[in-house]
Amino acid sequence: MMTPEEIAEMQTKAIEQFKNGTPLLGKEGAFAPMLKQFIESALEAEMSAHLDDSERERGNKRNGRRSKTIKSEFGELEIETPQDRQSNFEPQLVKKRQVILADNLAPKIIGLYGNGMSLRDISSHIEEIYDMQISHDVLSQITDRVIPEVKAWQSRALDAVYPIVWLDAMFYKVREDGRVQTRSVYNVLAIDMSGRKHLIGMYVAQTEGAKFWLQVLTDLRNRGVNDILIACTDNLTGFAEAIASTFPHTEIQTCVVHQIRNSLKYVVSKDQKAFMKDLKKVYRADTKEIAEDELLNLEEVWGKKYPIVIKSWQSNWDRLSTYFDYQPEIRRMIYTTNAVEGFHRQVRKVTKTKGAFPSDMALLKLIYLAIGNISKKWTQPLPNWSLIIQQLCIRFGERAKIDLNF
Repeated sequence: MMTPEEIAEMQTKAIEQFKNGTPLLGKEGAFAPMLKQFIESALEAEMSAHLDDSERERGNKRNGRRSKTIKSEFGELEIETPQDRQSNFEPQLVKKRQVILADNLAPKIIGLYGNGMSLRDISSHIEEIYDMQISHDVLSQITDRVIPEVKAWQSRALDAVYPIVWLDAMFYKVREDGRVQTRSVYNVLAIDMSGRKHLIGMYVAQTEGAKFWLQVLTDLRNRGVNDILIACTDNLTGFAEAIASTFPHTEIQTCVVHQIRNSLKYVVSKDQKAFMKDLKKVYRADTKEIAEDELLNLEEVWGKKYPIVIKSWQSNWDRLSTYFDYQPEIRRMIYTTNAVEGFHRQVRKVTKTKGAFPSDMALLKLIYLAIGNISKKWTQPLPNWSLIIQQLCIRFGERAKIDLNF
């Protein structure tokens, strides 16, 4: 226990430091002796409880103390931790190999990492704010604490039915065996029956392909998804077939914007403005019948000059034109994969400072933390969802599982 004289001295020093703006709980802080005494007393009590009769009967007893430096948001503090002869004492207040006191800095570190700061920047930030140094290894160990969360999140149970799902991939660099390689991050963004967004799947593979998308879709089914009403995809070859083999009743809408971009690659620049003027009459038509008439007109005007482009629209028309079967509110949602691409843009704001990730898990870890921040805005249903879900229910009947008998 501190003597009255020591307490008075501490109070005087505390007042002076408070006036000067000096941290009271830092290494030289006025309250440091009190915090040190509290921690050491608690550890001594833990050791006394550990060395019960059964431990003493096995010959275990105290074996001195070891000095240890711990870090907290109040600065560094050196404490003496009790040891036992058989080294089986497991303190709870300050665990073995723990260097962050009570983990009060860990959430802050993870939060900074999730906002895209590098370990070097975090280390500098901690040193500037808290006047302490934390190694990259310790920072990495702290951020690794989210790995079990990532794995649990990836395997969590899902809803039985999702009305609308967008599927797309984004690409990153990862170091493997001393070489930088490309990784595809497969993302599945969905709207649930209440109209709220969820990222229901995130997977990493070496390349994007329909074969791996089949594995993604199979995993969704294994996690409880029985039906998807509408799936929106890019124009990847074999993608629609992969969906149909897993969810055979799903209506597939391939991205019109992707189709337009691919078409313009094969139209010379001097023709692009005129070509797009005619093409807009196709995908912006009020009805599917009008769109098909305009597609015929497009062929008449441009078919001889750009036969491959026209043929691509014709051969993919069934899946490009699915959105014409719906009201404008739904059309705007499904005719393109902009919803998931918008999500990707938000993720890249966080990951843009990274060159190549040291591992696949490091990549997943950062994207997972970014998702946590992004999804905070997904708490409310989409605008006009009450109208949209009724239209879907009328179209899909029992598959939508909505009771309209109000």
